[in-house]
Amino acid sequence: MLREKLKDYNVILASGSPRRQEFFKDLNIDFTIELKEVAEVYPKELKGCEITDFLADLKSKAFTNLSENDLLITSDTIVWLDGKALGKPKNAADAFSMLSALSGKKHEVITSISIKSKYFQKIISDTTIVSFNNITDEEINYYIKNYKPFDKAGAYGIQEWIGLIGINNIEGSYFNVVGLPVHKLYKELMNL
Repeated sequence: MLREKLKDYNVILASGSPRRQEFFKDLNIDFTIELKEVAEVYPKELKGCEITDFLADLKSKAFTNLSENDLLITSDTIVWLDGKALGKPKNAADAFSMLSALSGKKHEVITSISIKSKYFQKIISDTTIVSFNNITDEEINYYIKNYKPFDKAGAYGIQEWIGLIGINNIEGSYFNVVGLPVHKLYKELMNL
């Protein structure tokens, strides 16, 4: 269905995330992957989805020569905890610090998606509230050592071991927490 809708587009996914790439395959979309180096820096006054909207748009701006039928998809995800954004951890100590902060608390996972052609751009976002159990230092260290979550916002993947043992509730889209609010992306692409 979606493949037919997008048949006249050259869909470009600008993401190195294996999870996002898998979602595109699961949606049965023909797409190519193109990556451009972008310094993910945003103005400090931005909050919540303002940050992810800004970064998804920033990533799209790296593609300066879209052709007539290109459709570029860029995305960004953050974990929002106590008024601060948690991005990807720099190292094991940073990951430990993030996971310790998430332990026993609720946080938001916010993802924004930019859908851009030569003629239009639309940015959409989704927020999921995630509740963590109290997790021990031993559990955190085990997870970091065995799963190396350095490519994940907030230093965790809900679909991994830490999600199985640590998350007791989510409000909103599970797939958003994995890295892409697929239901919203599908709707927007079907409405092109």
